[in-house]
Amino acid sequence: MRSLISLFASATALAGAAFAAPTITHDKRSMVEREGVVYNVFEHAATGARLEFVNNSGICETTPGVNQYSGYLSVGTNMNMWFWFFEARQNPATAPLTAWFNGGPGCSSMIGLFQENGPCKFKVGSANTTPINNTYSFNNYANMIYVDQPIGVGFSYGTDDVTSTVTAAPYVWKLIQAFYASFPQYESRDFGIFTESYGGHYGPEFAKYIQDQNKANAGEAINLVALGINNGWFDAEIQEKAYVQYSYNNTYKPLITSSQYTQYMNSFQQQCLPAIQSCASKGTNSACQKADNTCSQTIEGPLTNNANFDVYDIRAPSNDPEPPENYATYLTRSDVVKAIGAKSTYQECPDAPYNKFATTGDSPRSFLDELSDVVSTGLTTLIWAGDADWICNWFGGLDVANAISYSGQSAFKSKALVPYNVNGKEGGTFKTQGNLSFLRVYAAGHEVPYYQPALALQVFIQTMKKGAIAST
Repeated sequence: MRSLISLFASATALAGAAFAAPTITHDKRSMVEREGVVYNVFEHAATGARLEFVNNSGICETTPGVNQYSGYLSVGTNMNMWFWFFEARQNPATAPLTAWFNGGPGCSSMIGLFQENGPCKFKVGSANTTPINNTYSFNNYANMIYVDQPIGVGFSYGTDDVTSTVTAAPYVWKLIQAFYASFPQYESRDFGIFTESYGGHYGPEFAKYIQDQNKANAGEAINLVALGINNGWFDAEIQEKAYVQYSYNNTYKPLITSSQYTQYMNSFQQQCLPAIQSCASKGTNSACQKADNTCSQTIEGPLTNNANFDVYDIRAPSNDPEPPENYATYLTRSDVVKAIGAKSTYQECPDAPYNKFATTGDSPRSFLDELSDVVSTGLTTLIWAGDADWICNWFGGLDVANAISYSGQSAFKSKALVPYNVNGKEGGTFKTQGNLSFLRVYAAGHEVPYYQPALALQVFIQTMKKGAIAST
């Protein structure tokens, strides 16, 4: 079997040849009706991709005049990747384009759409069965595309060949290429990647892959201008240690005693850290699997087993009702599924894709080098974190940001965090140097835009405008 890298090398060669002469195209467009739903079909000659989607389903985005498209991109034989696109509510003809990816690995980006920054949201409570308008949606400013990847996640279905962050990147690139071909009005627009959690792996790798494809003149150039990662999982060596530090020293409540702190720090130094270093030096799946298992058994598991707190928001108990899961039930309704053009049963975070990442030990593999590479290109980059999150806490996020190797590293590292204000009200602390910003967000769990929507929208807009974040 050919590797994904060689497979996409041939695909990108085709893409380069096709886009070199844009006036010649063999792309095919058609429309088909099934059970009263009209699907748009687009076959992209350059990459062999096939898009099938519906226009303006009326689901989620109800703002008059704002268009939306939802459906599938076929990225290979029996590989159907789900996307849901929303036009910007203001100036869609000139607004930038942003792709949102949730993490996992193996979790649906419908989480971000319905719980965080999409055009609609749910209130807490079982009685709330339909969404309401989200006045702080990211599509207030940008054209937004939410992607379920890899295959098998969310509404995506078919064969899943992705076993790591690195093998996921080409499929994402191919989706963007086919999207541009189907919607050429978005070519050359400023493009941003926003992601969270395992997005600490996805974001740096996807951004670097796009930049590398641009350098190789493969396909249509993607005008990547911004990368935003909240509560990201970047580097196990830094962040496993931060689990212990945050558990003892966070500003909300101590989760362990002084003696337990000493015990866990010893476990980290003697067991978890050597395993991570072995993963880094050997690079084998078995060494990295061992690191994943060792740190889980000595650090993560013992710190959270039988603990009465939500690892995504330590202020809440383990049975935390927020953010509300109502949306997942909503996405199983037959009328909703039909309207949006979905062809599979929604799965928020299925086991199978996650397990494939586990087989390669992807989690403890560091993406700090990739992050440093993209920051060094001058890409506007935001590392931010809700300070009530445990699973990818802000202690580790700040240490990662300080460790990014770029021309401004020394100056960035030496700076203290200062208040970050939204309309005069302090919402966190931050620092910036050149094209890199770090932000700690007060009173926010893992899904920052859910807890602090006004701040999140301000930060998003500032970053997409290709500048350092700043108080207002």
